[in-house]
Amino acid sequence: MAVANPGAMDETAMRHCIERKRDGHALSATDWDAIIDGFMEGRIDEAQTAALFMACVWRGMTFEEAHALTDAMVRSGESISFDRSQGIIVDKHSSGGVADIVSLVAVPLAAACGARVAKLSGRALGHTGGTIDKLEAIPGFNAALSLDTFIRQVESIGCAIAAQTQALVPADKRIYNLRDRTGTVPAMGLIAASIVSKKIACGAHAIVFDVKTGPASFTPQPEQARELAGWLVEICKGFGRKAIAFVSDMHQPLGRTVGTGIEMVESRDLLRTGGEDDRARSLVLKIVAALLDASEIGGGEERAAKALADGSGYAKLVEMVEAQGASRGALEGMELDAKPLTVKASQAGFVQSIDVVHLGNAGRRLSQHDKLGGLFVTAQIGDRIEAGQPLARVYGKDKEHVRNLEASFKIGADPVEPPPLVYDTVT
Repeated sequence: MAVANPGAMDETAMRHCIERKRDGHALSATDWDAIIDGFMEGRIDEAQTAALFMACVWRGMTFEEAHALTDAMVRSGESISFDRSQGIIVDKHSSGGVADIVSLVAVPLAAACGARVAKLSGRALGHTGGTIDKLEAIPGFNAALSLDTFIRQVESIGCAIAAQTQALVPADKRIYNLRDRTGTVPAMGLIAASIVSKKIACGAHAIVFDVKTGPASFTPQPEQARELAGWLVEICKGFGRKAIAFVSDMHQPLGRTVGTGIEMVESRDLLRTGGEDDRARSLVLKIVAALLDASEIGGGEERAAKALADGSGYAKLVEMVEAQGASRGALEGMELDAKPLTVKASQAGFVQSIDVVHLGNAGRRLSQHDKLGGLFVTAQIGDRIEAGQPLARVYGKDKEHVRNLEASFKIGADPVEPPPLVYDTVT
């Protein structure tokens, strides 16, 4: 039995919802409306809300419940609205990884190909980097755009990357904090509702998801990542949004750099000169092709590769940076420490595995007191390494304090195949 209306959700009604969920029953859309409204208004407390989320972890949720929760969270705050008649607005989301520079490159590159990309991003969480932190390493860059300014920039130059405002999906912010503190993060319905609610509120007509899998991701096993990808696409469909999800690898850093500003430097150089990493470039081109397809623009990876080669992608990055308060000189003046510390292999063999979490945490520490501090990883899984050969370079003011980085690289005698870059595509 659903509660009559959102205002009826009190402690007693919430207890009935918890009991029904505990016993394996689905809650109605009216229930989820009432729960979110009651939680935000203070009529139900964190203890009961956390108990409900724990029941969701153990008993699961239906797609209908996840859709209802997503809708309730979207309506807890403001939403951005773009005029569809002026063209499709696309967005891109990553579930989080180490050395994940895709957004920084793909957004301006897609815009250079004619797409309109509106992206609100987050900050670093745990060992994973934050797109906003990386952009703010550019002197003068302003990520705190008002919603009106954000909309005008997307409409005028084709792209913007800004920090999420407090007015958008406030319920998600409070709920995620509660889930993080109470061990109730790992529930597909809750994860998907959190991600999609922000995408819907940001006004995108189509979304491209990059769901990471591997030891450094929220979904370590490929089958978990495929399941999450399916949830994301299915919930978007319920809102009339076109969506596609890639399941990509996070058994090793995606790009070569790990940090904040150092990843911005790598992104800049990938757009300016093609970069040094085939894996990052390849995933960028796949993501951009999907953004173009969602925008009903033809050409795919070939068009994206042309915009990368002819410099128009880099020109669009400069245009975006200048629109958000920084300058071309500030972007191009970001230079790494000329005397990095080199981490060398003590034995010969093949790189069997990489402790990505350890590298991610080390990069975050190096960035704390030096925006351009971090790591440049020179070895990848499957590489043949000789004793004394570099595994990584360490940059920043605190580089002398970094210890035991060699242990992040497991080297053995037997050759190994590197993991695939993309495991699956869910449409």
